[in-house]
Amino acid sequence: MTKTLKHFLTHFEEIVCGVFLVTMIVLVIMNVFLRYLFSYSIFWAEEVATICFVWCVFVGASATYKHKMDMGIDVLIRKAPAKVEKAIRFLVHIILLALNAYIFYISIVFTSIAWEKPTAVLGVSSAAFNSALIVGFGLITFHTIRFVYADISEYSNKEVAS
Repeated sequence: MTKTLKHFLTHFEEIVCGVFLVTMIVLVIMNVFLRYLFSYSIFWAEEVATICFVWCVFVGASATYKHKMDMGIDVLIRKAPAKVEKAIRFLVHIILLALNAYIFYISIVFTSIAWEKPTAVLGVSSAAFNSALIVGFGLITFHTIRFVYADISEYSNKEVAS
């Protein structure tokens, strides 16, 4: 695997999120200038900017979760003994796996139901919006599986070392 491909795969969410963010910003700024200078606006810009925003939010949430930058309140957990802390974190990862997998499943159902519903301006499938849920929660579920696997591997390695 080339270094560029590995970098792309490692930072997939950040790259996708950045593309949607830049597209949204350019469209909004362009539309404002056109409206201000020429009293003309791009009729589809708001809908496309909204689609970009939705994708940026859900894919960005996955990137945040992947790097464990999501907010958490772990003051009490950190005061617990090391073994108890690890057990609680493992339990939390298992609960999050179940929750994220369920939301991933529900997002697939939701998108399949809304597949035939057209958007207001462009008339494209509402799946343009809703599939961001599938991608975002699918990636979050994938990262949660990685976290659970890391927890199990860490525990197994310490058992072998003892």
